[in-house]
Amino acid sequence: MENKIILSTAYLAPVQYYTKLISVGEVFIEQHENFPKQTYRNRCIVLGANGPVTLVIPVAKGRSGKTKIRDVRIYDGQKWQVNHWRTIFSAYNSSPFFEFYEYDLYRFYEKRYKFLFDFNQEVNAQIIEILEITPTINVTSEFEGKKSGAANYCNIISPKNKIPDRYFSPRPYTQVFSDKFGFIPNLSIIDLIFNEGPNSLAILMSSQA
Repeated sequence: MENKIILSTAYLAPVQYYTKLISVGEVFIEQHENFPKQTYRNRCIVLGANGPVTLVIPVAKGRSGKTKIRDVRIYDGQKWQVNHWRTIFSAYNSSPFFEFYEYDLYRFYEKRYKFLFDFNQEVNAQIIEILEITPTINVTSEFEGKKSGAANYCNIISPKNKIPDRYFSPRPYTQVFSDKFGFIPNLSIIDLIFNEGPNSLAILMSSQA
């Protein structure tokens, strides 16, 4: 595995994202890239009773195509926090560890945030605390791309791009609706946490190819 990587900011990022945080020496979160649509930067995928559900944080309209990700504002005209938490609760309230972590995450759906990047950073810090991992994380001082020679996963970890990741091989675990859908890999990290609790780190470690 690489010693230094670049990740995008992400909303309740998928399992793949967190396998990187436990396997490298240093991680940089890209804050100077232009905001791309339909990525994990403002969406996550959870598993509900009818299958995978995509939760999208609405962002302010009227931005140019060159708005830096750190400057993207969350649109307050929708009750997205209420709707997201309602979906999360419905999907996971019967999971084995929901009650243990419910209030660690619920607080993010009560507080209002102006910027997507700030919200994601705070949620990510909470997930890291839950997982009890200690990655070295910094934000980029300028747009990195491939200038630094670090491995860039900003476009590899994506809901739409199927770029192979030779370092990721998701290990199956029991999900709430496994009896209906079988195992669905690489959902949001909360799917793993609510279903596996303290065993989540072991699952992440065994998902590194």
